[in-house]
Amino acid sequence: RENAQKIVRVLQLSSEQLSSQMHYDYGMRAVNSILIAAGNLRFKLGNNKQWTEAMIILRSINDVNLAKFLVEDIPLFQGITSDLFPGVKLPEADYDTLLTNIHEVSTNGIEIAPDNVYYIDDKAEYNTKVIQLYEMVLVRHGVMVVGQTCSGKTAIIHTLAKAMTLANSKDNSVYNKVVIYTISPKS
Repeated sequence: RENAQKIVRVLQLSSEQLSSQMHYDYGMRAVNSILIAAGNLRFKLGNNKQWTEAMIILRSINDVNLAKFLVEDIPLFQGITSDLFPGVKLPEADYDTLLTNIHEVSTNGIEIAPDNVYYIDDKAEYNTKVIQLYEMVLVRHGVMVVGQTCSGKTAIIHTLAKAMTLANSKDNSVYNKVVIYTISPKS
């Protein structure tokens, strides 16, 4: 009950204090996504006693929301969550396998289309965006990637797809093989 109230309070304070953006969602859809993320994390952790219910809820709130916030809103959101979850410290998420494959894919080049290969600098900021997209795909059944022209949207999508496929080909059943079909929205 206490954590349920904290979820509602985080979303309420976020809607009041963060900037107003079309893609920010603090309603029942956000609550549902947080609960799905918490359930998935609980299932993944099993009976790990190091993770309290508050830690699971906080990680779920962060995973669902941080990727969609503007840079200016992230410190405000982190302030809200640290006030509502005082003393709760989250361990770093274990994405070593995925990060290793992201590095390999970035170094070898990402084929966006036939004869169109992007070579990406392996920077922490880029890898963070790929991981954030992965976290969003885990909790949502549909994701729209938006941003400025030439900001790396297509590269991030294809990097994640190729890194997951590469991990799957190395007998890692956590990641699925991904096939991208590009269709013309104008046809």
